[in-house]
Amino acid sequence: MSHNPIRPWRSIERRKSRQIMVGNVPVGGDAPISVQTMTNTVTTDVAATIAQVQAAAEAGADIVRVSVPDQASSKALKEIVAESPVPIVADIHFHYKRGIEAAEAGAACLRINPGNIGSEDRVRDVIAAARDHGCSMRIGVNAGSLERHLLEKYGEPCPEAMVESGLEHIRILEDNDFFDFKISVKASDVFLSAAAYHALADVTDAPLHLGITEAGGLTSGTIKSSIGLGNLLWAGIGDTIRVSLSADPVEEVKVGYEILKSLGLRHRGVNIISCPSCARQGFDVIKTVEALEKRLEHVKTPMSLSIIGCVVNGPGEALMTDVGFTGGGAGHGMVYMAGKQDHKIGNEGMIDHIVELVEKKAEEIEAENAAAEEAAQ
Repeated sequence: MSHNPIRPWRSIERRKSRQIMVGNVPVGGDAPISVQTMTNTVTTDVAATIAQVQAAAEAGADIVRVSVPDQASSKALKEIVAESPVPIVADIHFHYKRGIEAAEAGAACLRINPGNIGSEDRVRDVIAAARDHGCSMRIGVNAGSLERHLLEKYGEPCPEAMVESGLEHIRILEDNDFFDFKISVKASDVFLSAAAYHALADVTDAPLHLGITEAGGLTSGTIKSSIGLGNLLWAGIGDTIRVSLSADPVEEVKVGYEILKSLGLRHRGVNIISCPSCARQGFDVIKTVEALEKRLEHVKTPMSLSIIGCVVNGPGEALMTDVGFTGGGAGHGMVYMAGKQDHKIGNEGMIDHIVELVEKKAEEIEAENAAAEEAAQ
């Protein structure tokens, strides 16, 4: 996001990084911050894996990673890549030959963990395969699998050890004239991850893949990821993100987008602004919002909707949203369109009515965007 002279307190100056391609998705430079997830199906169950990739893509994933632990998975990867609507990253651990096979199978990117991929010669073989097949690569440094010599040097996983690991493997790639890579320095500890990324951002122009690894379940992992990734993104650090949750990959995508939306870095779908509810509410806010979140998942157009229980903050919030509803008295509430009072409706049937209004507004926005694009050509 560039400098905002009207609201400078909303400005995020992104770190300047070089740009690489993951399939047809640009990562780094001035490209939008992409959202990733990873399948948790058995890769050799091709139908289940493809279904999960497609569900993640429908939820908004720009890139999906698939684990390739054995030769059978390498063979399955070729079928998965052919059916995937988004670029596939092959997750490689321990056996360098899986990286070569994944490149041959059509993976858009190879993720290798330097701490367990093996010798420099093996890494060079993977680099050669990536170059031959047009793959980019991700250096995936993880606090839980740092090289032994670094653990002996530093005594424990620390930001300095993680950055040193990353730079050692950047050197290997660059010594082999390979520059189409991004890098991550992940830890399950929010402080350690954030410190490592801040330090890494100062010493390389490579695109950074952000994540808090093994963050936990849906609630705890969302909170840890929001704190860690939010800290970095607000500082302008990060070119692609993956939220790691012990949950459905679709939930990872949703959380990732919500983090980016909260910082104004990406816009997709309906941003619902709602109150926590209290005794003043004129309708059941919590159940209404739960229903609207599900009913409006299909809307991809960026727009805003305010659902406020009473007139204390409702009119003010409605001024800032495309569609708004504020609870009133006697079982009725006020509908706002583009910040202005439009009409009253009864609480019964309000959910269906709001869904119709949002869908209609989304169609109008899309038509205006299409007209603007046509006029610009």
